[in-house]
Amino acid sequence: MGSGSAIRLRRLFPQPARRLFSVPLDHSVTMGPIDGLEAAAPLAEVLQGAGADLLIVTKGAVRDVAPVLRPPTLLGVHLSASTSLGPAVNRKVLTGTAAEAASLGADVVSVQVNFGIPEEAEMLHDLGVMADGCRAVGVPLLCMAYVKKPAGAPTPEEIRHACRAAADLGADVVKTSHPGTPEELRRLTQTTPVPVLLGGGTKVDDDATFLRQVREIVDAGAAGICIGRNLFQRRPLLPLATEVARLLHGPS
Repeated sequence: MGSGSAIRLRRLFPQPARRLFSVPLDHSVTMGPIDGLEAAAPLAEVLQGAGADLLIVTKGAVRDVAPVLRPPTLLGVHLSASTSLGPAVNRKVLTGTAAEAASLGADVVSVQVNFGIPEEAEMLHDLGVMADGCRAVGVPLLCMAYVKKPAGAPTPEEIRHACRAAADLGADVVKTSHPGTPEELRRLTQTTPVPVLLGGGTKVDDDATFLRQVREIVDAGAAGICIGRNLFQRRPLLPLATEVARLLHGPS
């Protein structure tokens, strides 16, 4: 790993006890301007005020977020896309290069691979291309690795396989869905040789249950969270996000 990637990874994970509080705000390409994501800049300001470490946006949304982004908040640029308007929403394609993301100020580049569908091979190829590009410009690569079988929920074994494959193909950080139990989550983190971030999964109705899930993620040894709708669609957002930051960051 080059010095650029190593330096940026230390910004993401400055100390072992501090978990990463990352929030993806890339949903509008796939889903449109959904509730909570009507405008990126005001949401970014609230999340920064709460203590979020990393905001992940599409390359076009950088123009909205950059004017309000302030240190020490980090910027992720997501370079995978599909829309629910098309016939193959789970087939993600690359929408830019690592060099382009670096020119926008990215601290990390994000791409998505959906495993278990006919187009998996094309996305694995794209992951390899992006891994090479990120290495060349010294920016870490985050892979959002999901199992999207035609029927049935993914098994813990399948999630472990997807995460290990993503890491072995060059991802420096992997985001995935929860494998179901704290024991399976510990096993996932132990078999994935790079930091593992957990997504939000199914919408949780009450704040107490959501916060309990965040505590379980911390206790199971994950490197942090990368949760979007389960967080930014809540009202009011600031108090809850502030408590999430406290759980992830630990004692100051």
